[in-house]
Amino acid sequence: MSKKKQELAEKARNKAEGYFKRGEFYCSEAVFTTINEMLGQKLPPETVQLASGFPVGIGQSKCLCGAVTGGVMALGLKYGRTAPGAEMPEGSFPNSADLHDHIINTYGSTCCRVLTKDFDDFGSPERAEHCYQITGEVAAWVMERLIEDGSVKELL
Repeated sequence: MSKKKQELAEKARNKAEGYFKRGEFYCSEAVFTTINEMLGQKLPPETVQLASGFPVGIGQSKCLCGAVTGGVMALGLKYGRTAPGAEMPEGSFPNSADLHDHIINTYGSTCCRVLTKDFDDFGSPERAEHCYQITGEVAAWVMERLIEDGSVKELL
């Protein structure tokens, strides 16, 4: 990957982590907003509300990681359908599956409960830092994927 591409992926990582660390957004919201902004606001900023139910493993149930759900939503900005009955864009399922597999290969699971099992206190700074890192990793991965397929040529 070129230096410029690496810089864009790092920018996505830092931006998403920053939103989460500052308490401006949770994981899913941070990833979705970061990618939406970096793509030039494909959707109005208010659409972040669609990601608001996913944090802490979908509504605090500690199931599917909120960062992963935000990443799948962000991939939908490029690979999602826009009309009823429209053909599913070619990259929709494979890219979402690749993100899922990347997180499993990197962290061992996509389940919030499993990802955070080593932290006795869910409110601890150490657990929060772990989740910031996962959030940044998802945002960087999504940006790298969009770069690889030529979706962000205007940013390069």
